[in-house]
Amino acid sequence: MVLLCGRFEGVDERVIAGRNLEEVSIGDYVLSGGELAAMVLIDACVRLLPGVMGKDASAAEESFAEGLLEYPQFTKPALWEGRPIPDVLLSGDHGKVAAWRREQAERLTRERRPDLWASHIAKK
Repeated sequence: MVLLCGRFEGVDERVIAGRNLEEVSIGDYVLSGGELAAMVLIDACVRLLPGVMGKDASAAEESFAEGLLEYPQFTKPALWEGRPIPDVLLSGDHGKVAAWRREQAERLTRERRPDLWASHIAKK
């Protein structure tokens, strides 16, 4: 694969047609050049290769894996600037943790991406 990155106004249409190039969009916004978009595309593809993310299960709970955004992440310390990690995540109850994660993923998707939420609900 060869990624051709346009600058400012893009790539000459004759080159696109003459080489039968396929244009790829990474979203509804404008950048000054295609280099950043190319890096986004490369990263999105490479991370899917076996072993790149470590465990194969790492991609199973990512944003969009089930049509939802991913649940919030927490790391150490347990208390940061007076903000604790939710008790359920420290409970050791895998069923409750899974339910909390699902609930949070649904909440975040409803709030931040109503388009994804509508699509997710339609599939049920």
